[in-house]
Amino acid sequence: MSEDDELPEYAERVLEVAERIPPGRVMTYGDVAEWLGDGGPRQVGRVMALYGGAVPWWRVVRSDGVLLPGHELRALAHYREEGTPLREAGRAAGGHVPRLAMARARWDGRDPGSVTPHT
Repeated sequence: MSEDDELPEYAERVLEVAERIPPGRVMTYGDVAEWLGDGGPRQVGRVMALYGGAVPWWRVVRSDGVLLPGHELRALAHYREEGTPLREAGRAAGGHVPRLAMARARWDGRDPGSVTPHT
């Protein structure tokens, strides 16, 4: 995107939420959509794929805790640096990268620095 390109309003809102998720915490694509009261997980995922590189993209995740395909090692480095709760890879995973421990890592927006949900 050049400086003259304007970000779609929905994308701006999604990216604002991503920027406010505290280090070590995550929100799912669906959580972000629900928080905004607009769109759905696919729309949030599309925004993150197109415009998410300038924000902490690793904090907006799949609901099953699987790391973003093709970006697992980069995301894992961020999670380890931030202390994001992880679950070790299961025996069936053959020693592959862990998943996020969603029950402990998921952010509901009520912590300090929270965004104002839709009304």
